[in-house]
Amino acid sequence: KSTNTAPKKIPNLIGEWKQSNSDSEDSYQAATIKGDTIEIFWVSDNGDTKSLYWAGTFTAPTSSDEPYTWDSVNDRSKTDMALLASTADTKTMKYEKGIISYEASALGTTTTIKLEKQK
Repeated sequence: KSTNTAPKKIPNLIGEWKQSNSDSEDSYQAATIKGDTIEIFWVSDNGDTKSLYWAGTFTAPTSSDEPYTWDSVNDRSKTDMALLASTADTKTMKYEKGIISYEASALGTTTTIKLEKQK
């Protein structure tokens, strides 16, 4: 008898991600994960303007268990010069059901950013 409980695959988070819960069509956050790094940008003007928000470490999941979280460590060699970058030492990121989420603060407001992987 066959069962439908195929083993879940370990998610591959490498690639391009875009904010799915932005209030604005032309202003959002976008991320690139490659190797053991994640870079997140504030994107505006329909993609013409990109400002670094976060550059840090990425730890790939080793199992299919969700939610998966990792603490990204700020790469200050990149963020110290960026006006809109986070000043936090670490940022906790969570992956669950195809969404990477984390908290971002700007102008005194904290928002949970949700990113979806781009095809």
